[in-house]
Amino acid sequence: MIRHLVAMAKAPRIRRVKTRLGNDIGYVKSWRFYRLMLFQVLGPLARDRRWKMRLAVTPDRTLRYDRIWPIRTQRLAQGRGDLGVRMRKVMAMMPPGPVVIIGADIPEIEASHIRQAFRALGACDVVFGPAEDGGYWLIGLRRRPALRDIFENVRWSTSHALEDTKSNLPAHWRVALLEVLADVDDGGTYSELKHRRV
Repeated sequence: MIRHLVAMAKAPRIRRVKTRLGNDIGYVKSWRFYRLMLFQVLGPLARDRRWKMRLAVTPDRTLRYDRIWPIRTQRLAQGRGDLGVRMRKVMAMMPPGPVVIIGADIPEIEASHIRQAFRALGACDVVFGPAEDGGYWLIGLRRRPALRDIFENVRWSTSHALEDTKSNLPAHWRVALLEVLADVDDGGTYSELKHRRV
């Protein structure tokens, strides 16, 4: 059975990505950081043969713009709607097999995290990678025996996103949690990342 890894990614364009970070450190610097994340974090994951990786991109029209994407892997359009609508669409369009979705702006994601997520889906129905801000940097579903919509009424981009999603789960579902990681959204989290990497 094929394991499917999907990274949700915005087209890396100045003033269109990491705008909160850009307000703190400058838009060109935040754009460079985002492109670096796409290359350094997602590049190795795309080359890993333990799963098949795709980029789910937005805006949809950038699907065919090879030059703006720093890694070469199959791309699909996210479509319209809030994050939950778009993730459910991604989950529904994948061929049979477990699906893990990650964000493209979590600098500390490694192949070991993805391996742990797919391993957890061998025994659990859903796996989360919790983020420090109350959201999550990874979600994975077995999608068996059927795909369930677990993304309704979630307060995205708030400290409630993980708990809201968990409240949508069927009571009998088994849940696995990975380690907590940070996403870099502003100057403070950017400085913390640089300090940890020194």
